[in-house]
Amino acid sequence: MDTVVPQEGLKEIFDQITRGVTQQAAGISLKQGNVKPTGEMYTVYATFERGLRTSVSMCAEASLFARLTKYMMQEEEITHQDVEDFSKEYFNMLCGQIAARLYQVTKVASRFGIPSFHQGRYVPEGCGEHFELVYTSDGNENAELTCLEPKEK
Repeated sequence: MDTVVPQEGLKEIFDQITRGVTQQAAGISLKQGNVKPTGEMYTVYATFERGLRTSVSMCAEASLFARLTKYMMQEEEITHQDVEDFSKEYFNMLCGQIAARLYQVTKVASRFGIPSFHQGRYVPEGCGEHFELVYTSDGNENAELTCLEPKEK
C-alpha cells in the first residue's frame, strides 16, 4: 500500500476522516493522544475486500461507543445490542469515507466487508499492524484506529 500512497499520507487521510465522521455522526470531538484504551473495551473491524489489501479496526473504551450510540439514537436508554448495531453503522460510514477518499487519491476502487463488533481488543490472526492512530475524546475516552495488513508468509 505504501507504494501507492506513502504511510504519512495514509495516516493523514485516516486521521482527517476519523475525526470528521466522528464529529458529524456522533458529536464527539477527537484529538490525537498517546493513551491507549483501557478497562472495558469494544472493537469494530472491517476488511477491505477489493482494492486495498488491508483491514481497519477501532478499539475504544466502552463509554465512547455508548456515548456515540446515545447521540446517534437520540436516546439516553440504550442496550448492548444498540451499542453493537450503532457502532457497526458508524464504522461503516467511516470505512466508506476512507474508501472514497482513497479512490480520489489512487483511482483504485476499494470495497470493504460488513463491519464486525467484538468485546475487548480484537486483532485478527494473520494480520500485522501497518500503523495506528491514538485518540482522546472530548469526554476523556481513549480510542485507537489501526490499519492492519496481512503478514507475509
